[in-house]
Amino acid sequence: MTAYETWHQKRYHSLDAYIKNTYGEKMYRISINAGMTCPNRDGTCSSGGCIFCSEGGSGDFAPAAFSSITEQIEEGKRNLSKKVHCRYFIAYFQAFSNTYDSVERLRTLYTEAISHPDIKILSIATRPDCLNDEIIALLDEINRIKPVWIELGLQTIHERTHRRMNTHFHIKDYEKACDQLHAIGVNVITHVIFSLPEETKEEMLATIQYLASRRTDGIKIHMLFVLKHTQLGRYYRQHPFPLLSCEEYVNLVCDSLELLPPDCIIHRLTGDGPKDLLIEPQWTSNKLVVFNSIQKTMKARNTYQGIYYKGGND
Repeated sequence: MTAYETWHQKRYHSLDAYIKNTYGEKMYRISINAGMTCPNRDGTCSSGGCIFCSEGGSGDFAPAAFSSITEQIEEGKRNLSKKVHCRYFIAYFQAFSNTYDSVERLRTLYTEAISHPDIKILSIATRPDCLNDEIIALLDEINRIKPVWIELGLQTIHERTHRRMNTHFHIKDYEKACDQLHAIGVNVITHVIFSLPEETKEEMLATIQYLASRRTDGIKIHMLFVLKHTQLGRYYRQHPFPLLSCEEYVNLVCDSLELLPPDCIIHRLTGDGPKDLLIEPQWTSNKLVVFNSIQKTMKARNTYQGIYYKGGND
């Protein structure tokens, strides 16, 4: 079987192809808001949070936190049923840092999610520095019942960018988290942002090459969103800085796919910030155009994921 057949005629290993190949049918994420916060917002390690993060903590499309986990799942199912048909879902704890709470409360939340008969996978977004030994043990426990994915918001490998973005964690935190999660068989999805201020194309690709060498299980890539009501948005209003054009972004994504190992699952290649909050870049609002441009560019290059992966054909 060729890669194109395995990847369902795409030129990269998409999440959609992985889900269909593994589970035999399509699945969709249901975003869950567990009412979390973040150590970079509550003053534990900093104040004000990461300067690009919105008031919704990267969960602007997630439901309100006052509903129970089960209620949010049922609401997500109802909303999806209006557009698509599928039987099973991924419970996606999205807003803020979803391992930043007591182990007791986390166990209650995660157990409620995986106890729902229509949930096949538990996906949890968090910071690399929000995983202690007790939480790792809990994730090991949950992963033995249903698969657990942990999405780590790395964004970049460059420390000076982290300082500029006020993230208050380090690459060593990411490496430790990956090692601990892989030791218990939990898949790691790494979140990357392109066009962070003053980063060059070479620096962005260095982040991708690093992740290729670390063999991240999955990756999410999207453009930097400059949003209203954020520190970054206020700074941009006074000091506009250059952002990637749509064409530049598309070519950079294609360059990245060529460097990643073929078995790395591509969870996202573009995104769209909330339209009522988005300052720039406005071209990100048309996610379908961006996505189709990536597809067309890969075809025009006659290239595919992993063609330049330095790990070879393993």
